[in-house]
Amino acid sequence: QVQLIEPGGELVQAGGSLRLSCAISGSTFDTFHMGWFRQAPGKEREFVAGRQRTGQPTYEGDSVKGRFTISIGSAKNTVYLQMNSLRSEDTAVYYCAVSSRNPWYPLQTWQYHSWGQGTQVTVSS
Repeated sequence: QVQLIEPGGELVQAGGSLRLSCAISGSTFDTFHMGWFRQAPGKEREFVAGRQRTGQPTYEGDSVKGRFTISIGSAKNTVYLQMNSLRSEDTAVYYCAVSSRNPWYPLQTWQYHSWGQGTQVTVSS
């Protein structure tokens, strides 16, 4: 059974950078399509970034395009979300998730069968 593990929350100042990680047990990330989502209080879960099983293409949500990048570690058991130029509106709980669906529609939460527990990111202004 696949488990996704995210470390604890982070606090960062606006304009700063942060790298989130998501570790997988029971498999490797090149077995699945992978997505990062976030959810702020009172809002729906929002797609942030995604990566095809093969590594390309990658996708970014409109609100983070040009600032956030998804990547995978060399051992294929950790995925990263590099977040630059952080803004207060990036404050949310961030979740990693994996999908085995084909075709894969990365923005749809129902496509994903396993989720991390979430990590709180707080951007202070």
